[in-house]
Amino acid sequence: MLLSSLLIWAQPNMQPKKITEKFFKDYEDLELITPAFKKKKGYTNYEELISFLESYQEKYSDIFFISYLGNSQKGYNIPMVTIKKADNLNAIKVWLQGGLHGNESASTEGVLYLVAQILDKRQDLLENLEIKVVPMANIDGYLKLNRYAANGLDLNRDQTKLIAPESILLKNAFSQFSPQVAVDFHEYTPFRRDFASFGRVGISSFYDVMFLYTGNLNVPQNLRNYTKDVFVKNAGLTLDNYNFSHHPYVSTTKINGEIHFNKGSINSRSSATSFALTNTISTLVEVRGVRIGRSSFKRRTFVTYLVGLSYLETANAKPQEIRRQITQANETEKQIFVTSDRTVYSDSLQVIDLDQNELVKIGVTFRDALKATPQLIRKKPFAYIIKEGKQIIEKLKVLGIEVSSLAASEIIDVEAYLIRDYYRVPKKYEKASLQRVSVNLVNKKITFEKGTSIIYTSQKNANLLYEVLEPEAPNSFVSWGILKTGLNEELPIYRIQNNLNLNHEK
Repeated sequence: MLLSSLLIWAQPNMQPKKITEKFFKDYEDLELITPAFKKKKGYTNYEELISFLESYQEKYSDIFFISYLGNSQKGYNIPMVTIKKADNLNAIKVWLQGGLHGNESASTEGVLYLVAQILDKRQDLLENLEIKVVPMANIDGYLKLNRYAANGLDLNRDQTKLIAPESILLKNAFSQFSPQVAVDFHEYTPFRRDFASFGRVGISSFYDVMFLYTGNLNVPQNLRNYTKDVFVKNAGLTLDNYNFSHHPYVSTTKINGEIHFNKGSINSRSSATSFALTNTISTLVEVRGVRIGRSSFKRRTFVTYLVGLSYLETANAKPQEIRRQITQANETEKQIFVTSDRTVYSDSLQVIDLDQNELVKIGVTFRDALKATPQLIRKKPFAYIIKEGKQIIEKLKVLGIEVSSLAASEIIDVEAYLIRDYYRVPKKYEKASLQRVSVNLVNKKITFEKGTSIIYTSQKNANLLYEVLEPEAPNSFVSWGILKTGLNEELPIYRIQNNLNLNHEK
């Protein structure tokens, strides 16, 4: 462990100097107080991270506390810090996270800078806030400047299947904290392979920051709107004051050989939507920075800090409004959107033309999650009952789902899932054998034994429940192959439609 500083490899720089000088001049007013800026090359290593945090714990021991989530796959204990006043028992809870992808170094550096600024200069933010921060979520990947965890998994594709040990540790901590606001800091790649198809010699992304927030229809609309219209808007205004550019997050995909641009988030496999499905105001913040080495690193760190600070200022200024919005979301009675489609349309996107070294607008096809339309809709059940599946129950608990047990054997009217169509994807994705199914719902009377798990949908995190238990949902336990099935098989998961007074125990 003492040699972790040697594992920080140099990040390749794909960015021509002329682009940096014209569009992304460094922010020279940054206070050089975080570990990476105290050396000429490389990034914050594990020992420097712990030393930095411990120095602030010693200085601010009444409001700053370090705890550890558990070990990474390589044996590094993952630190989480709490910043709060002891007498503030009704604070808005804010979760901040950096370094989930190990090659996105400014996410960790910006979060550390934010922690330092809160403690040294902005303790007024603790008037209404309790803040938990995981500054280096993927330590193993970070120390090698590698996006992935040690077992090769992308931790931001693991939010529902929960295979990586780090995913379980992080999600457990998140669920136990149950924040009202959550921000996951990342960096994005401005030079994508698909970009070579545009212009004479290609293009580069222009925006300092792109905001990824959910369009998932199982997140109540009031919460989706409030995230965009209040938190994202305020952060954008802050960036405008410093002439930093910003835009909703877009990334490329190929559809029938044609390059399209995905806009927004819809998948519960990643943090922006996973957090939001717990009725949390959630955003994933993408700063322009992957594969450009330490170019504009002060700028990237400062931009990360600015967005984090804006979210904290908004949360601190609006505690009652936030509670009202979340209460409204919790009380929303609605149907379940099992699958949905992005809306496809043509529009323009501002980019940097690499040949001209100028900003240009190009015509593109967007696939917009923020304008998602429902495809498969089901009535919300009173409860789910799971006949078998210890692994599934454990994952539900990690996701913050309350699971009860039948106190006695009971005969219950249920809807059963019968597999009508089945396809197993031949190539594994993220170490998972994917399944694609369609089902028929069949009404049955079934005797369930004492101790059978029952999950009521009246709980706060029920929106996550639909994403993992409805079999056709793209990130369900069935879709990920965690619950293996086949054609004409009946799943061990059942829907209870009628409000029953079941004898249960927790």
